[in-house]
Amino acid sequence: MSVNGLAMQLQNTHISNHDNNDWKRSLKLPTKDTRPQTEDVTATKGNDFEDYFLKRELLMGIFEAGFEKPSPIQEEAIPIALAGRDILARAKNGTGKTAAFIIPALEKVNPSKNHIQALILVPTRELALQTSQVCRSLGKHMGIQVMVTTGGTTLKDDILRLGQTATPGRVLDLAGKGVADLRECSMLIMDEADKLLSPEFQPIIEQLISFCRADRQILLFSATFPMIVKNFKDKYLTKPYEINLMDELTLRGVTQYYAYVEERQKVHCLNTLFSKLQINQSIIFCNSTSRVELLAKKITELGYSCFYIHAKMLQSHRNRVFHDFRNGKTRHLVCSDLLTRGIDIQAVNVVINFDFPKNAETYLHRIGRSGRFGHLGLAINLITYEDRFNLYRIEQELGTEIAPIPPVIDKSLYVAP
Repeated sequence: MSVNGLAMQLQNTHISNHDNNDWKRSLKLPTKDTRPQTEDVTATKGNDFEDYFLKRELLMGIFEAGFEKPSPIQEEAIPIALAGRDILARAKNGTGKTAAFIIPALEKVNPSKNHIQALILVPTRELALQTSQVCRSLGKHMGIQVMVTTGGTTLKDDILRLGQTATPGRVLDLAGKGVADLRECSMLIMDEADKLLSPEFQPIIEQLISFCRADRQILLFSATFPMIVKNFKDKYLTKPYEINLMDELTLRGVTQYYAYVEERQKVHCLNTLFSKLQINQSIIFCNSTSRVELLAKKITELGYSCFYIHAKMLQSHRNRVFHDFRNGKTRHLVCSDLLTRGIDIQAVNVVINFDFPKNAETYLHRIGRSGRFGHLGLAINLITYEDRFNLYRIEQELGTEIAPIPPVIDKSLYVAP
C-alpha cells in the first residue's frame, strides 16, 4: 500500500465578479437534504460559513455543494486553521471532517503563486480520489488545480498530468525527482493520521515534511489517536490546538445488531436480510479478498445486483467500481477493509459484517460507512460461535450496545422519512 496525497496549486484564471447583492441568487443549489440528523452534526454553536470571512468564490462552492452551516468539527477547526496554528483533531468519521480541512486549505492558497501550496495525505487511493473530488467541488469557482497522486499510475503518466491530476509513496517519488516541488508548500494535512503514522508509512511522511517549508502548518485529523500519533505530534507540531469531539466512539445515528449464525448459514441469512430490509445501498465486509469474490458471486447467483472491490484488483478496475457504486449503478458492494477509512457514500444506509472484524478500531471504521453526516444507518453483524468473545470485547472497548437482531427492524431507524 502506498500513502496517497493531494496537492493544490493555483492556476491563474479569470473569475467573474458578481454584484454584492446578486451572488447568492446566482448559485446553483442542490436539492435540500431533508433527512433527520443526529447531534454529531447538529450540536453547533450556530455559526455561518460567512462568519469566517472566506473568499466569495469559495463560499459559492461551499453552498453549491449543499453545505448550509458548519458542523461541530468545522466550527472548531476552520477558524483555528485559518489563523495558521497546527491542529490535532479527533472527530468521528462522517461528521464533516474532510471539509473542515479542505475549506481552510482552499482559502489560504495564494492566486498569484503558481506552485504547490497545500498537501493532503490520506492512506488509500479511493480516499485520495474522493478527497480530490471534494476539493474540486468546493474550489470550482477559484481556478484551483488539484493533483491526485496514487501508486497505481506510472511515473511518466504522473509527470505528464502533474498540472491537473497526480498521487505519496508516489508524492515522495515525484518530490525526490524534483517533479513535485514542495519547497513552497506551507500546509500539510494528514487525514486518518493513525493509519498514516503506522510503521509502513511514517518514514515516508517524515521525508515529505523535510521537503516542505520549515514554517509549514500541520493539521492532523483522525478518529483514533494511538501513542504513535502523540509521539509524532510532540516531534513535529508547534503548540497544536487540540480538538476532541469523541465523547462516544460510535456514530449516534447507527443502530447495531448481531445475528448468531453458523458459517454455512451466512449466505442464507444475507438473502433474508436483503428481502426484509429497505436497503438504499449496502456495503458488505469480508475478512479476506478471496471471500470477497466468492460472496459477490453467491449474491449475484441469488439474483441481486452486486459489485466487489479489494486491494488486489487493478487500480483502474477499483476506480471504476468505486465510481459506479457511488453513482448508484448497483445496490450492494462487497469489499475487504480497503473501504473502511473515510469513504463517504451518503446513499449507504446499511452495513453488514458478513465476517466479524478482529478489533474495535476496524469495527468502528466499518460501521461508519453508514450514518454519514449525522444521518441514520444500520449495522448488522453475522456472528459465529468463534466470534462471540470478540463481539463482547468490542462492545466493552467502544462502550456501545450491539443488540440481538429483532424479528422486524423499525424502518425509522435507518430509512429517511
